[in-house]
Amino acid sequence: MIRALKIVLFALLSTPLLWLVIQIGIEIDAPTTALGADPGEAVVHFLGEWGIRILLLSFSISPLQRLFSQPAIGRMRRLVGLFAFVYVSLHFFAYLFFYVEFSLNPFLEDFVERAFITAGIGAFVCLIPMAVTSTAGWQRRLRRRWKKIHRLIYPAIALAIIHFYWLTINEFGEVAVYVVWFVVLIVLRFWLPISRVVR
Repeated sequence: MIRALKIVLFALLSTPLLWLVIQIGIEIDAPTTALGADPGEAVVHFLGEWGIRILLLSFSISPLQRLFSQPAIGRMRRLVGLFAFVYVSLHFFAYLFFYVEFSLNPFLEDFVERAFITAGIGAFVCLIPMAVTSTAGWQRRLRRRWKKIHRLIYPAIALAIIHFYWLTINEFGEVAVYVVWFVVLIVLRFWLPISRVVR
């Protein structure tokens, strides 16, 4: 049952990436028909938006597990978290490719002079140790320190939302959804352990 759920979840989380690959293929064959006037920007934004959504989804796993008293939900956490890291990593490397062409000086200028870039890179850096230590083996080795490392999810999501807001300051509606989602999850994480819901 768990394996089947993971397969379904893997397929669902892969769907946006598959859609993007198809759109890129169409764009290569017929420029500006699939991704608009600036395909590079479209790719970067698409990956970033899905990165935030899946990151919030991974943050939702523990509250959902406690709310419904279903241990099986908790077993999806690592898969969803790694997918979030993949999307955010692809977003970062797409930025490096399309915007700074993997050049160090333009990258450093962006990092220093553009606050939204600084916030985005900060979120990505927070995710790296979490992805590296996501296995059961690392959890056994690190013990209590493992939980401390994985609390980086809080600043990672906060910085990702700030990055998105500063980048798309006129699209406050979508940002508001992410902020509310994040705040509700934080409240649930602190409230559910002592709530009657899980007794």
